[in-house]
This record gives sequence, C-alpha cells and structure tokens, in this order.
Amino acid sequence: MRVRQFAVLVGIMIAASTAAQAQTPAEFYKGRRMTMITSASVGGGYDQYARLLAKHMPRFIPGNPSIVVQNMVGADGIRAANYLYKVAAQDGSVIGGVSRNNGLSLFYDPSNKSVQFDARKFHWLGSPQQEIGLFLMRTQKGARTIDDLKRIEATVSSTARNSPTSIYPRMLNALYGTRFKVVEGYAGSQEALLAVERAEVDGHVSGGSSAAFRARIAPWIKSGDVRVILQMGMARDAAFPDVPTAIEIMSNPADKQLFEIAFAEQVMGRPFVVPPGVPADRVKVLRAAFDAAVKDPALLADAKSQRMEIDPVTGTDINALLDRVYAAPADVANRLRELAR
Repeated sequence: MRVRQFAVLVGIMIAASTAAQAQTPAEFYKGRRMTMITSASVGGGYDQYARLLAKHMPRFIPGNPSIVVQNMVGADGIRAANYLYKVAAQDGSVIGGVSRNNGLSLFYDPSNKSVQFDARKFHWLGSPQQEIGLFLMRTQKGARTIDDLKRIEATVSSTARNSPTSIYPRMLNALYGTRFKVVEGYAGSQEALLAVERAEVDGHVSGGSSAAFRARIAPWIKSGDVRVILQMGMARDAAFPDVPTAIEIMSNPADKQLFEIAFAEQVMGRPFVVPPGVPADRVKVLRAAFDAAVKDPALLADAKSQRMEIDPVTGTDINALLDRVYAAPADVANRLRELAR
C-alpha cells in the first residue's frame, strides 16, 4: 500500500511539474509573487538598484506579477550567487542582483571551493548601470596624486580579498609601485566609507560609485577632507574630468591589458541574473522586461529623483563579455590571477 501511495504521489508531482513547464509565460507569471535576491545590505547601491527594478519591472512582465526584494549578504556576494545557482527555484520566479565581481570569481581563482557557480551559465538579464570606481584619499595623508603614493604608504578599506576594493590596490602596488596596505573585513561599501570618515584608514578604492556612494563622499570632497586621485574604469567620469584612470597611467601595454580585463566588472555595473535552469521562453520574457524597464520614462524619472545613474547594458552583452574574458590567453590570465591573490 505504501509503495502504491508513494507511486501516486510521485506521479502527481511529475504531473504538476510538467504542467508548470507547459504554461505560457503570461500564465506562469499571472498574479505571481516573485523574489529578487540581492547580495547587498540595505541602503547600498546594489540594494537601491534592486528596489528600483522591483518597483518598475513587473509592468513589463506578462501577467503583471509583483517582485519582493530579499537581502542576502555574505562573502562579497558569493553567498547569494551560490544560492541562486544551486538552491533557488529554476522556474523564473527568482531574480538575483549579484555583485559585479562575482562574474570573475572563478576567473581569478579557479580552485576557489567557496564559489559553487559558473558565472557564464547564469542567464544575465543586464545591468541598469555601467560602473566606474573612485580612489579616495584623505588629504591629511599628504598625497595629491597617485604618484605621491609611490613614496607614501597608505591604508585602504575593503570588504574581502576577492573584492575589487582589495584587488585594485594590490594591482596598483604590483604594476605601478604604490604602497597600499589593504584592511579587509568591512561588511559593505557604507562601512568601508565609514572607516575613511573616522580616519581608521587613509582611503578607499571603490569598485563602483552609486548615487548613495557619491552622496556620502560629496561633503568630504567639498570640504577638502578627501580627494579623488584615480578612477577605476574604462573611461573618465564626467564629474572628475581631470582625474586619470588606472589604464591611462600604465605605460606598459601589457599592464593596460590587465586593467582592461579587470574592468570588465565595471561594464557589468549592477548586474541581475536568473538561475541557469530557467526555461528559455521565460528568460526571453525577463530579458525583454528588463530592457524595457531601464528605458521607461517612469523608471528614469524615479532614478533621477534618487540621483541614480542609468546607463544600461544588456544581458546578452554581459554573457558575451564573460565568454571573452574567460577565453583570455593563459599567460595574461595567470598574471592577473597572481596579482589578485
């Protein structure tokens, strides 16, 4: 009897699963409450973009579902990315806002056992923003330019060793001769900035510069307590036209190439994904909804009111970018991995 009951139960489960897979996207999403997992703490830039999308994106998904944001902080985004890859529902009901550096986690350290995902297998929906990091230094340190930091030793705050806030200063040490000591272990960007404000550290090399980040540092720059001395991205930010990028200060073409690969993360900005097992028709719908939302006048007006930058990149472009990075020549990849360790 128990065997028969078990067989019936299995049959019901299989039938329910088959029925769900057979639904059109509009049928699947009708009235559904979706979850958006963000790897960020409340109040930071990633969280801000997640909540902006959760508010506006449902209007562009057939069936008009709702999206609820859930924060899942830990291991500089790896905890959330692992969850999305291995635990979260693979039916399109869960969206993830991951850290931009998660895309290169296994590129930098292929043997990292804590990384349980292959970033290339996520379906990337896109990013509402392409990023640029800012290198902040307290003026009391006496450094006016990046060249001054070849002779002046300085401490910088970071979240974790695999974070851009740690990798970028180590790259500058090795490739440009700076003398940074990275202090790791801060919970997020806001905590890392608080360390600068309290003079626990001399500076901070950010991976990005969200509206919340810029609002936090604006009074320090205006008062002259903090100076931006370098930019971490493919091109200069219009707000700091006289401050060079890390790529520009490198005289060796090979060193420039290393930073160009590292800054692939900046193009990814504030990326959103769905798990690798999500059916193709739902991936298509969610990508289309994302692309429509980031061009929508209502979202753009909302972003402007919050001083949030919108400079979108598509999910297909991010997947293609990751494929190119992971296909880098072995000697280039190994050199960058050495610098990131």
